[in-house]
Amino acid sequence: MATTAMGQSAQPGALIELESITVTGNDASTAGALRDRMRETPGAAAVVGAEEIEEIPNPTFSDAMAGVPGVVVQEFFGGNDQPRFQIRGSGMQQNPTERGLMVLYNGMQVNRADGSYIAGLSAPGLADAIEVWRGASANRLGATVLGGAINFISPTAITSPGTRLGFGLGSDGRVSASGQTAIQGERASGMLQFEYDKADGYRDLNNGSRRTVLSGNVEIPHANGATQLFLNYTDLSFGVPGPLTWSELDADPRQVHAGPVITGGVVSNPGPNVPRDLPRRETRQLLLGARTAFDLGDHLFDIGVSAAKTDDSFRFPISSGERVTDGYDGNLSFRYSYLPDHVAGLPLFEANLLVSAGHSDRSYYHNISGSRGPQFGLNKLKATTSSLYVGANIPLGGAAFLSPSISYSYATRDNDDRWAGATRPTVGYNPGNPTMRLPDGTVPTVSNSYSRSYSGWSPRLALTWNPAENQTAWVALSHSFEPPTHGDLLSTSGGTPNSGSGRPMPPVPSSTAAAFSTPNLKAQTANTIEVGWRGHTGSLAWDITAYYSELKNEILSLRDVSGSPVSSMNADRTRHSGLEAGLSFDLASDVFGRVAWTWQDFRFVNDPVRGNNRLGGAPSHILTASIGWRTTDRLSLYALAKWVPEETPVDNMNTLFNQPYFVADLRANYQLSDTVAIVAEVGNVFDETYAGSTLVVDRARPDQAAFIPGEGRTFYIGTELTF
Repeated sequence: MATTAMGQSAQPGALIELESITVTGNDASTAGALRDRMRETPGAAAVVGAEEIEEIPNPTFSDAMAGVPGVVVQEFFGGNDQPRFQIRGSGMQQNPTERGLMVLYNGMQVNRADGSYIAGLSAPGLADAIEVWRGASANRLGATVLGGAINFISPTAITSPGTRLGFGLGSDGRVSASGQTAIQGERASGMLQFEYDKADGYRDLNNGSRRTVLSGNVEIPHANGATQLFLNYTDLSFGVPGPLTWSELDADPRQVHAGPVITGGVVSNPGPNVPRDLPRRETRQLLLGARTAFDLGDHLFDIGVSAAKTDDSFRFPISSGERVTDGYDGNLSFRYSYLPDHVAGLPLFEANLLVSAGHSDRSYYHNISGSRGPQFGLNKLKATTSSLYVGANIPLGGAAFLSPSISYSYATRDNDDRWAGATRPTVGYNPGNPTMRLPDGTVPTVSNSYSRSYSGWSPRLALTWNPAENQTAWVALSHSFEPPTHGDLLSTSGGTPNSGSGRPMPPVPSSTAAAFSTPNLKAQTANTIEVGWRGHTGSLAWDITAYYSELKNEILSLRDVSGSPVSSMNADRTRHSGLEAGLSFDLASDVFGRVAWTWQDFRFVNDPVRGNNRLGGAPSHILTASIGWRTTDRLSLYALAKWVPEETPVDNMNTLFNQPYFVADLRANYQLSDTVAIVAEVGNVFDETYAGSTLVVDRARPDQAAFIPGEGRTFYIGTELTF
């Protein structure tokens, strides 16, 4: 029998652990074993298990993270599961392609080699567990970013035997289906999964979405360890209904914005012309990976390799046009832990090497009434990111550990501008009649090539101790290092809601501006102190972390009035501080609840333009609560609520604010038999009109289309079959 990192007896074959591929006993879930391992971790960490995800009909990422403090998830496309999510504010002003977190699948990095990821590719309904490592606790995985890491762990034939199927129908044309089946063999075991979700969307136009996921894994036990091979294919497609002005949202949140209005030569209600431009994203990604672990007594080794092919087409509003990126990324990881038999918890020594490399061909086309127009850009992008982590956990006696560690990161970002023409074409529409094409123009070609490299150290020192049985307290000092992505370093510019890049005055074809922006950004760094306390006693469990970060060169993404990205900048000094508190409890043998509170205060520090303003896009308080009642052996009822009690700045100048909101949901699960269950949900029970998120801009206008409506009241019913 093999043993886990916690010294438990275990059955070979189940791969659920990061410092090594480990196994759990038959009497424990994947999430339960992970929580046991995290108990003495000197940092903020949490696990969402399959047993929690299964409570949710047709789960979204927002649903899955609702009970995890510190993870802020906002709707961005009107009910589609393409969220904007952030931890501790890292990368919060980016969307749709994001940064600021390391995202993993079965312990292997999903981020592209430049650090970016596509949020909508995650499928929480297919996960056996989701690990959340907030802040510098993720350094041991190879992440040195401020936010941390999220790891989606797929079920295996050992952890989830049998077959499961699910089908459902819901409001706004939603149709969903999912399933998995385990295949047991003498020498290997396998798991196959699929998910399909399609919806017309809450908004009146351009809100349809479709996501298809096919995945599988094979586990091969061998002497002193096991090997896992895995595959994940995602086909994602969705329309972007865009933002509304606050008056539009208040009047009818289902409508879409039709662009700025010109009256007497005066422009009002700036924003994208969604009916004309029909913004949309189409992404396909194939991810292949393998991990092999060896347990050689006191020494644990884990070697992993993965490769991904990503084809991504994003049609922005006309100001940015259509961006088409096709590329490959590869990752190699090597992890080692020294864990003698006499050590009951943390490894005495561990090391992790992660190397990522990728290249992409990127083309830019003008958006002509929702169709691909003239090409105006062609780039070859390359990126590498490598990190080496070395850490120790030194017993001090009395169940206390001192945990020093250090990481070194090196990254390159290279862009070869391959546009051969002497000029780039520009396009425009008549602002007074925005469906009328104007003559095309040209702008002189200016190369946007660059070659950048970044390197930095990320030291950390943590102290952990047990103030009482089943309780762990810790304090840590850390330094984070985050280089920019290609999305930060290269963006279109010079467009308007009625003209493409390089044309600042739509009616004047000869007006010219730079078609691309290539800011020479520095890497973002932060010094952080954090303290935490987690534990349980009886039916009560808690997890509380407070942090304070001083940032240098925070990378902020800027957008134009149509919501399209135009450039990024380094803020000189900013400050991020917050509190992440979670509580779970049993009120009775059949009544249970969870509460999560995230408080965050992100500000500029003596900025010459923005003073000590709050950073745009960050709610101060997010409270989520749920209560469940097992009324009988067959029927369970759930009530859930999300409350944002204070207004949130839309812009860094703090001139426009999103309003507070409160949303409640109801769910039910009725077990017809041992194999058949009926699930149902009523979302937004009180039909609250609210903005689930906003665009984030540097300086907003009061009449700007910047608010992304949340869904109104919705209904969903489905069935789940287990064999």
